[in-house]
Amino acid sequence: MNLGIWANWYNLPEQGRDEYLAWLQEAYIPRILARPGVKSAAHYGSINGAPQQRKHLRPTPDRTVPNGDRYILLFEAETPHAFADPMPSRYHDAMPAADRKMLAMRLAGRSNVFTVEAQVLGPEAHGNPNLPFSPAIQMGSFNAGSWQDEDELGDWYAQWRLPCCAKLPGCIRVRKLVSISGWAKHSVLYEFASVEARNSNYVDHEKNHPEMDQWTEQVVNKLVHAPGSPNVATRLWPATA
Repeated sequence: MNLGIWANWYNLPEQGRDEYLAWLQEAYIPRILARPGVKSAAHYGSINGAPQQRKHLRPTPDRTVPNGDRYILLFEAETPHAFADPMPSRYHDAMPAADRKMLAMRLAGRSNVFTVEAQVLGPEAHGNPNLPFSPAIQMGSFNAGSWQDEDELGDWYAQWRLPCCAKLPGCIRVRKLVSISGWAKHSVLYEFASVEARNSNYVDHEKNHPEMDQWTEQVVNKLVHAPGSPNVATRLWPATA
């Protein structure tokens, strides 16, 4: 069975942030890692002003979709159903009052439970498929413009984007995700050795392939992104060396 990824995007207030982060690292993350089948975790902080490959992405017009995106908390499990017994909202509701108080500090939060549809390893993985979450990520979460666009989206990932990333300097791994819970049907998790490696190698990686760059433009312009997507972020926990 395919791996599962539970992704959480949210903001935090200034007041109480340090207390929340200590609780997250010392109490919450260990509790989730103790659930059967859960393998690893990482907490990221989004970076403002990171250069983007595409400058005119289409955000969702749905104002009911929470717009938190300053922090991204990821868990990996042996299957997505490791997060389904119970599902995250019910798991949180059953937590002690003190923990629920800390969870309430998350502002404009949203989450998805994904299954890994496809994965490629980049040069920095050195052939190891079992690496922990990387020091830097880019994570997009989105829906196709319409159901008629789904086939082309699948073709593009399989025939162009994923094979490109398998050769991209600085890339550790890319995972294409599909959702079993949450607003976004699709996500892609790019993992890099550093933000600098991402900025240097990923942003302009199609410039020598104009026909494929045109295909990317055609596909990407149809997508409808979650607020803030795609996020470029650096790992806060575990701390990078």
